[in-house]
Amino acid sequence: MGSVIPVVIVAGFLGSGKTTLLNYLLRNNRGTRIGVVVNDFGAVNIDAMLVAGQVDAMVSLGNGCVCCAVDVSELDDLFGRLAQPRSAVDVIVVEASGLAEPRNLIRMVIANPNPRIAYGGLVEVVDAEQFEQTSARHPELLTHLRLADLVLVNKADRVPPDALDGLRRELSDWVGQVPVYATTHGHIDPGLLFDDRVPEEPKVAQQLSFDALLDEHDHDDPDHRHLHDDYTSVSFTSEAPLEPRALVSFLEDPPPGLFRAKGCVAFAVAGERRKFELHVVGRHVVFTPTTWARGEQRVSNLVLIGAGLDADAARKRLRDTVFDGENLLDEQAMLGVWRYTPR
Repeated sequence: MGSVIPVVIVAGFLGSGKTTLLNYLLRNNRGTRIGVVVNDFGAVNIDAMLVAGQVDAMVSLGNGCVCCAVDVSELDDLFGRLAQPRSAVDVIVVEASGLAEPRNLIRMVIANPNPRIAYGGLVEVVDAEQFEQTSARHPELLTHLRLADLVLVNKADRVPPDALDGLRRELSDWVGQVPVYATTHGHIDPGLLFDDRVPEEPKVAQQLSFDALLDEHDHDDPDHRHLHDDYTSVSFTSEAPLEPRALVSFLEDPPPGLFRAKGCVAFAVAGERRKFELHVVGRHVVFTPTTWARGEQRVSNLVLIGAGLDADAARKRLRDTVFDGENLLDEQAMLGVWRYTPR
């Protein structure tokens, strides 16, 4: 990679598969040392938990979007730490919040004063199953795609082949010469992202000074709006294990406005000591059993994201899923969870 470290931004709407893509890259990186900045939306940084232990150097940004940080020195400091020679990082990946504005993230990278940092491109991840609905609700997502250097149509296995081909043609017409790849579970050749080339002309024009760009991003303007202005994030943590049937019931009859849920849970079932990662996009629910890291507390952490979500009501319903019995449940209680667990 040489002395210059490219910064690759991975963006895409809620639930498109950014964390899944990142985890795949971390496991199949051909020896490339990856530094990761995870920009999550919510008080509990679930995305950071989901990639923990699989990355060479990670710095988490919680409690909001990077693009909304008026003082960008924090991001500069994060890049500086990852770019130090002792970190031996070859590439930095910024996993943007599903509600982030990629244009502003790109501007922050371009304006970074560290001579070892260079903009390495924008990867936009699209949910093949949900994109029609989400782009109709948020037309600005199409504008985001026009900034991309690579578009990944993820979850390609969830739509019919003709619908997938139609979506790829539609996106190709919109983004022009930018490559549009179909992926399943974020599986992509890392060589498409990590090589020794840094784009000579980033998609975001540099004709404005950084001060002017910040002036354009006016946080005191009451008419200034972001995707996340219409969304609510609800965080839930429980040291006591959850009752699986109650949680499945919650997910099958979700609170009005819920679009995305993610996190990890522990269940109050005899003999069941595994951690279950949970991903919800719309009405699509997936539990993935895994193991707790050494020393990791068996604590359930969930984040819900939705439009018009009643935070108090959602938290109350989640508290009702906490197991308060004396004896652990038998394995039959897991039947609902297994229904949503890939075989």
